[in-house]
Amino acid sequence: MTAIRTTRSVQLAHRPHGFPGLDAFQLVEQPIPDPAPGQVLVRNLFMSLDPGMLMQIGAYEGIPFPPYRIGEAMYGDAIGEVVASNDPNVHEGTLVLHRLGWREYAVANAAEVRAVDPDTYPSPSTYLGFGLVAYVGLTVAAELREGDTVFISSAAGATGSFAGQIARLLGASRVVGSVGSPEKAVHAVEKLGYDAVFDYHDGPIVDRLRTAAPDGIDVYFDNVGGAQLRAAIEVMNVGGRIALCGALARQQAGGTPDDGPGDLLPMIGKRLTMRGFTSLDHLNLAPEFGRRLRNWVAEGSIVHTETIVDELENAPNALLDLVRGAYTGKVVVRLAR
Repeated sequence: MTAIRTTRSVQLAHRPHGFPGLDAFQLVEQPIPDPAPGQVLVRNLFMSLDPGMLMQIGAYEGIPFPPYRIGEAMYGDAIGEVVASNDPNVHEGTLVLHRLGWREYAVANAAEVRAVDPDTYPSPSTYLGFGLVAYVGLTVAAELREGDTVFISSAAGATGSFAGQIARLLGASRVVGSVGSPEKAVHAVEKLGYDAVFDYHDGPIVDRLRTAAPDGIDVYFDNVGGAQLRAAIEVMNVGGRIALCGALARQQAGGTPDDGPGDLLPMIGKRLTMRGFTSLDHLNLAPEFGRRLRNWVAEGSIVHTETIVDELENAPNALLDLVRGAYTGKVVVRLAR
């Protein structure tokens, strides 16, 4: 059905203890079967890198998605072109989103791919952005209200880049963030529109946060955990809401749990709420967010920040660098040009 006979994929070679090295990954070449009835063959164009993938590699307890299996191809969001179809509802040439990243070609069930418009954004990689994660965290988990002061950790990362801008567009009166370098701080203020951003290396986080938000914070969008979560609880106003999205502090420590949010008595006194979430539980909001994002992009009121890494063999190192904080914005791997 297709002249393409082999594909390369990245597999988990072994389950690492602590922060993984490159030896935890292996690049393998395998034959591609023709798609069976109800299946399609997709030539992947871009794949997403997500800090949460480190949790799947280490099989952390409590994660909301299955761990990667040793000796099997890893997976994650990807977008590509259907090059062969054995399903009448999906035609060759269709641009589709699916979950079979970490490989150059993917055979997928037609019911598990979603056709998208190739002309909506300048690059199809934009579909891999974490805007829906930010939107769900702000609107559902944090119940953002007009006039709120919002604090976002990892403000220049894939999710934080969207969350800060969306918070402003949804009516926040002040948006502040934390980052890991002076360059990222400048980017977050000048490009993403944050009101104030601090480098968490520059002194006690709680002091830096108080300076950035002198009237306290009403919403904390937490991508990091650890010391930043503890500082946010201390600075939050009465009735504040915390959306738990990520755990970069734990991931950077190779999965070693930190000492958590600390003394929770302030949460009682301030009547705070803290809610974990995953966008997978709120996919019903995807059409609503998609309409809003298209309008925001068309109006020029939102900036999509992206770092592109070329070639599948560079994806493992890029994932580890991503968790270490080496990149700005969303990181994708370009698999085909």
